Amino acid sequence: MIRAILLNRAVLLLARILLTFPFWGSGLAKLIDFQGGVAEMAMFGLNPPVVFNIATIIVQLAGSALIIANRSAWLGAGALAVFTALTIPLVHHFWSLEGPRAIVAFHTATEHVGMIGALILAAILAELTHPSRR
Repeated sequence: MIRAILLNRAVLLLARILLTFPFWGSGLAKLIDFQGGVAEMAMFGLNPPVVFNIATIIVQLAGSALIIANRSAWLGAGALAVFTALTIPLVHHFWSLEGPRAIVAFHTATEHVGMIGALILAAILAELTHPSRR
């Protein structure tokens, strides 16, 4: 019974939507408030901020869409995992910060490592459950 629930198409879809929420939510926010996204990139010293904002939107939305649609989910998961890994040295570099900022950045970086693991599992699960592979 548990296996039937876990492999239910609706449950798998919901899981893919929930897993990717931080990415598509962020991508949509940066798209809707484009100047706010540009300001965020500039705040983190990413230049040119417009290019970084556009690239972030594309990676977050396209990667999420691939995972949610379960089409080339490995590619979407890989793109989001690399993106997430790069945010650690570029944005959440706790080793170069002090005090509360360092603690917050450390916790964010460790959460990102966990998300990378979840994305790897999503790619594996997509491969194992894809209809063409049954």
